Amino acid sequence: MKFQDMPYERVDYEKTEKNFREMTRKVINAGRPEEVWTVHQKYYQTVKDVSDAMTIAHIRHDGDVTDTFYEQEQAYYDEISPKILQLLNEYQRALYESPYRAFMEEKIGKVAFATIENELKSMDRSIIGLMQEENMLATEYNRLMASARIPFEGQELNLSLMRPYLTAQNRSMRRRAWQAYSAYFSSVEEKLDDIFDRLVKNRTHQARALGYDNYVPLGYHRMNRNSYGKDEVENFRRQIKEGFVPLAERVHEKRRRRLGVERLSYIDNDVYFQNGNPAPAGNPREILETGRRMYSQMSEETKEFFDFMMDNQLFDVFGRKNKKQGGYMTYLYRYGAPFIFANFNGTSGDVDVITHECGHGFQGYLSGKDPVLEHSQITKDTAEIHSMSMEFFTDPWMKDFFGERGDDFLTMQLEAAVRFVPYGAMVDEFQHTVYEYPQMKPQERKREWSRLERVYMPHLDYEDDPFFSKGGYWQRQPHIYNNPFYYIDYVLAQTCAFQYKVWMNEDYRGAWNSYLKLCRLSAKRFYPDMLKEVGLKVPFDNGYFGGLIQKLENMLE
Repeated sequence: MKFQDMPYERVDYEKTEKNFREMTRKVINAGRPEEVWTVHQKYYQTVKDVSDAMTIAHIRHDGDVTDTFYEQEQAYYDEISPKILQLLNEYQRALYESPYRAFMEEKIGKVAFATIENELKSMDRSIIGLMQEENMLATEYNRLMASARIPFEGQELNLSLMRPYLTAQNRSMRRRAWQAYSAYFSSVEEKLDDIFDRLVKNRTHQARALGYDNYVPLGYHRMNRNSYGKDEVENFRRQIKEGFVPLAERVHEKRRRRLGVERLSYIDNDVYFQNGNPAPAGNPREILETGRRMYSQMSEETKEFFDFMMDNQLFDVFGRKNKKQGGYMTYLYRYGAPFIFANFNGTSGDVDVITHECGHGFQGYLSGKDPVLEHSQITKDTAEIHSMSMEFFTDPWMKDFFGERGDDFLTMQLEAAVRFVPYGAMVDEFQHTVYEYPQMKPQERKREWSRLERVYMPHLDYEDDPFFSKGGYWQRQPHIYNNPFYYIDYVLAQTCAFQYKVWMNEDYRGAWNSYLKLCRLSAKRFYPDMLKEVGLKVPFDNGYFGGLIQKLENMLE
């Protein structure tokens, strides 16, 4: 069914509450293990129905944040979603404590019960009000970003549509664009500070209400870290500082020479060539059709997936004035349908949607065929491997998108991926500091961001920009507001994608078969075990970057 034809009906909270309480009671009172499994099948259907309704409302709200009807629906779900999480929590506790747990572990797996344990540690009825407030604050931030109107060159642009000018070939144009971009953030700086300050205090209150010293352990539970913790992540960041930061700085120096500038300025940060970054050759619809041809040639599985997406209009990727910034893949269970949301803006990022978000979508399409719902509930560290690796697996087709600048795109793609690793690790360290010291004032947080930039990105020069030079860059990063501790998952995944990049250069088919296996494993294995099973190294191991950095250096040359 086409997305536009999918019916929407608001979740009836009272009916949902009654269903969950009845299912919870039946699990508690079950006399045989088969009875629990029967109830669990009904649980699947209820979760899918509730999720689909909320997802449809979420997508349509994001498509136009000024739509009054879906704005009201978003506000409704901001209010009831913590209550629904509590109902889920009560059902899962009954399942977790059931005398038939061993039987259910055989059905849904040990990973599913580790996930339940994390969810039990991160939710309690006493914090529902705080969670509702957290949702509303995140919505307030997203609405503020989506409603940005930046006067530039006789136009009024949102943040996404500023992107082509921020990376323009003409350096003078870039400077004017960055000045306008910075001026917008300066104009809402107090609002951004206030929203984030309230988010930090809110999340800290939630954590302390649940018995934690600060939000960090609660954030880890909510990210479902079920096979590693803070120490492993800190060791991973240490290795990045020691090995990857120097590599990234060598990439920046190559880029400086290529651009022919004496010193890289922040206005040059996302520019790779004097004649500008490669841009896709076609218009948005042509890019989608090129994607269809590419995936039809890649494999039978990818052809089936992309045809399904196109035939059912499961892309909302065209930029619009009142559309939320950013991009994502989400999933509609009733229709077995991934859905991809993005903002095409005429840059190479449009093709990244066809590769990165379609990596998520492809995995979702495959895992949606698994009758065990828990197998599709993958952690973000795994999910981002699917997307970031797909970016590399599609490299043989990049000339179809970029024409004679296909090789330039491949150079930019690899350099950007290397550069990202220090930035992503910096975001993670920043968030640890913020939540370990929640009493920090807004200006102290900005000074901490500036300090970390000198550690992870020492080349960076904001000149005298009144906003970015004072440590404000992080406020344009939605994950920091919306999804604490998510960002390190991108970094973990990027380094695994580098492993696939090295592998496919030596044996493309072998690497692809490993990737397919990874997609189908979904959440059936714990993260380290799954990586080993498909032939990848685990990022937390000491010496992880040793040989990888040298191989990347060779490819960069």
